[in-house]
Amino acid sequence: MRDVLLLAFIAGSLLITLRYPFIGLLLWAWFTLATPQQAAYAAKDIPLNLLIAAVVFAVFFFHQEFKKLRFDAISTLLIGFTLWLMISQLQSLEPDRSMEFTDRFIKIMVFIYLISQVVTTRLRFHALLWAFALIMGFYGAKGGLYTIIKLGSGTYAGQVDTILYDNNHMGIALATSLPMFLYLAGVVKNPLLRWGIYGIFGLSVLAILGTQSRGALVALVSFGAYIWLRSTWKTKVVSIFAVAIMAVPVAQILPEKWFDRMETIKTADEDESFMGRVDAWKISGKLALKYPVTGVGLRNSYHKDISRQVDMHRKPRASHSIYFEILGGMGFVGLAFYLALIGTGWFKAIAAERIFRTAEHGRWRARFGYYAQISLFVFCAGGASVSLEMWEGYLLIIALISVLPFIDHTPEHQRRGQALEKIRRRIRSKQERINASD
Repeated sequence: MRDVLLLAFIAGSLLITLRYPFIGLLLWAWFTLATPQQAAYAAKDIPLNLLIAAVVFAVFFFHQEFKKLRFDAISTLLIGFTLWLMISQLQSLEPDRSMEFTDRFIKIMVFIYLISQVVTTRLRFHALLWAFALIMGFYGAKGGLYTIIKLGSGTYAGQVDTILYDNNHMGIALATSLPMFLYLAGVVKNPLLRWGIYGIFGLSVLAILGTQSRGALVALVSFGAYIWLRSTWKTKVVSIFAVAIMAVPVAQILPEKWFDRMETIKTADEDESFMGRVDAWKISGKLALKYPVTGVGLRNSYHKDISRQVDMHRKPRASHSIYFEILGGMGFVGLAFYLALIGTGWFKAIAAERIFRTAEHGRWRARFGYYAQISLFVFCAGGASVSLEMWEGYLLIIALISVLPFIDHTPEHQRRGQALEKIRRRIRSKQERINASD
């Protein structure tokens, strides 16, 4: 039954996509971020994501959405990084092993590039952002309630066979999403909806704590620190009281073992789990020094036959770092592309906040720029301890940053009126030519 409902929903959405192409992109975003097929049975073996992507590309092409491709700094870096993924795969030491991950990453980059090209209106911008917020908000609300029910004794993680299944990944992804919740709460007009978003925000904070991830705690603290540094003194005083009030019930929910685990951050050099990550970082670094241009191929450093080329003693494992994953897998050139992409997104978000702050139609863009830069900062802080470079969420935020200067601020009804007037002028012109020929 679950499979039938999923397939029926996809079929209906794709039919609507034939008339409204952007619906297909929202469907693609849902499938990419939420991976609902993993909760099905037989449907998860069908390449639904590929089917959706093919239909969306065909419909966008038919509707001439690709008539004017834009090559700004971010879209150019997206193309460059994707090309380097392909080159790295061609030079992979074990191409059969790395192909699965390279193929997945390329598909994600194509999706992100498409967003950077076709999100041309405020309606499209917010529709895509709401899709992201609803998906992450669901995870946050579910995790917050789970933490309350379990009184902090359980470990909250995501759906099996998805990138957010790992509790560390889930915690850092939710921390990265927190600024987006605050942005949407600031632009909605309905007070009930606004308070609902604040409720999701609070539950998401509990969910982050409920992951029992030390990396997620670092990301959460990074979020609070950035907000604190950028706030006015009045806001800082209010936030102190808010944190003090919330700290009491949260402390009652979380068990003593949670605090004991977080305390190990202070003695990381004595923690076996952390030192295992350090070993993985050293292996990736050594492999990058031996293969500095293209690396050894994504995830190939996990295997003994490759890691022992540079280190015979350390046990190979996941790099647990977005930076070392890219460095070991794609070399220094790949890491340069990756850091340039994130860095350009962050600086453009800062620029958007400054440029659009006083613009007549652009204050919402300034607000988004402010919260987007916080999201990227939080992701970079938390990403130092997890292999989350293939998560679509932060890349989607970068794509939305890239379109801010190009959003058409003309109201939707006015755009429709202009389009109708253009059609009427064409009809009149054609009629005049017919009359003249008579």
